[in-house]
Amino acid sequence: MLKRTFDLVAATLGLIFLSPFFLAIALSIKLSSRGPVFFRQERLGRNFVPFRIFKFRTMELRDSPDVLITVKGDKRITPFGQVLRQTKLDELPQLFNVIRGDMSIVGPRPEVAEYVERFRADYEEILQVRPGITDEASVFYRHEEAILAEADDPHEAYLNFVLPKKIEIAKEYLRRRGFIHDLTLIWRTLTRL
Repeated sequence: MLKRTFDLVAATLGLIFLSPFFLAIALSIKLSSRGPVFFRQERLGRNFVPFRIFKFRTMELRDSPDVLITVKGDKRITPFGQVLRQTKLDELPQLFNVIRGDMSIVGPRPEVAEYVERFRADYEEILQVRPGITDEASVFYRHEEAILAEADDPHEAYLNFVLPKKIEIAKEYLRRRGFIHDLTLIWRTLTRL
């Protein structure tokens, strides 16, 4: 109950105080590239319930199939999108997901169904809680795109090395979760932006 109340208050205040940034970012996206302001993608939430995650769009619109992995230097990323990704400002619209109840401020990062199904037994445990905007893995893998760019096969590197580590971190969060721990993770996230 405390966590949900905190999420609602923090997300609402965040949207109010950050609204000038939202408008400036939205305008910059529209002026710098063709397409919508927001990127939406289906992820799996608590109890495997699907939801649409919101982010500011950072890539060009193309008719290519949906690629689930993004690496540093990906040619689909717009110049302004690169700035949004480096500063993590592309994640701000997830405050809407928090208000809707899809997500929490802190919790294991939500994944696409394809990856969740590959590690279904692990996610039976992890998805007992709402996924979050930030968690320990967000701090640990702050430069994930650069790490994956060095791999011969980024998709395989994500599946075989990065995602299993994220799952391990998510399970550790479940064992340690609590209000003070969440506040610590928020602080660690903000100080690493």
